[in-house]
Amino acid sequence: MDPEGQRSSSTPSAMMASLLSRRAKLQEELRNIERQVYDMETSYLHDPNQCGNVLKGFEGFLSSSKNTALLKRSRKFQPEDRLFSLSSVTSPAVCILDKI
Repeated sequence: MDPEGQRSSSTPSAMMASLLSRRAKLQEELRNIERQVYDMETSYLHDPNQCGNVLKGFEGFLSSSKNTALLKRSRKFQPEDRLFSLSSVTSPAVCILDKI
């Protein structure tokens, strides 16, 4: 028995089919996780309620004069600002960056 509690097939072709199936499942799971990271990162970088972020700094946070127009505007960012998404070569951000 293999570690997952399933009886392993004795023929090499059955083992290969099983491994390919598992690989496809893991690749799909990776794509889903990378898409979630990409979407959350986009939300974080666009969040207008912040006075900064971990990538650009928080210089506006300590400012005594809070300009509400600056707080409400949408944040502009470059594709290179996607620190988390760009850490994976298969992420959607890498595909977008390659097209630029």
